[in-house]
Order: sequence, then structure tokens, then C-alpha cells
Amino acid sequence: MEVLNNVLAFATLISVFVLALVQLVKNTANVPKNLLPWIGLLIGLLIGWWAYPFSDLDLTLRLWGGGLAGLSATGLFELVLSNRPGSTKE
Repeated sequence: MEVLNNVLAFATLISVFVLALVQLVKNTANVPKNLLPWIGLLIGLLIGWWAYPFSDLDLTLRLWGGGLAGLSATGLFELVLSNRPGSTKE
């Protein structure tokens, strides 16, 4: 149970950075709206992988935390139900 608490704490800490980077991508690049959840997931996984000097979690646990942070940055429901046309710079 302690491992789950550590992963959730890690995801909470990095979610601010993931959210900021997703907003940066959203505001600077012309990205289709239905790809934003995937971009958030990818950014979360990359930050989780990159955060090894700042955490004592294993790589798999950091990736889980990064994935959770990336999905929460864009909304988990949008990953499945995102059928919005258009792009981010309209």
C-alpha cells in the first residue's frame, strides 16, 4: 500500500510540470485536439523517466506516476471519448 501512496505522491508532484508543458504545446503548435491526451501521456511518461535523480522510485513506478500525471493533465475521459474536430490554434 505504501508503494501506491508513493506513486500517487510522485504523480501529484510532477502533474504541475506536465500540465504546463501540455499547455505550452497546445498554445504554440497547431495540434489536432484529439491528440492532446496522447501528447499529455507522452509528456508524463518522459518526465517520469527523466525524474530519476529526484526520486527513489523504480523506473516502472516513475513511469506509472508519469502516465497518471499525463492523463490527469488532459482528462482521462478525453483519451477514449475525444472525438472533437479541429485543432488547438483556431
